[in-house]
Amino acid sequence: MTKYETMYILRPELEEEAYDALVEKFKGIIEGEKGEVTNVNRMGRRKLAYEVDKKFREGYYVLFHYTGEANVTNELERNFRISDDVIRYLIVKEEQ
Repeated sequence: MTKYETMYILRPELEEEAYDALVEKFKGIIEGEKGEVTNVNRMGRRKLAYEVDKKFREGYYVLFHYTGEANVTNELERNFRISDDVIRYLIVKEEQ
């Protein structure tokens, strides 16, 4: 199993319940692909370093640490791309 770190930024205007639902959805995707989430760090709303898509100046940051095979990151990335609530994401393979 490979260790991964994923940070994603959600739209800032969502309600707290929507943030909870999205975090659980993405966590469920990892677990559904036989991955194991080891840490979830909800960093909250923060200012972005630069304006994204000419309308977002801040976002809701979430950081996942998890283990799994390559198919876990493929499915997670697919869901990030089709979700309108995800502004940006970054998936990094950690050194072992």
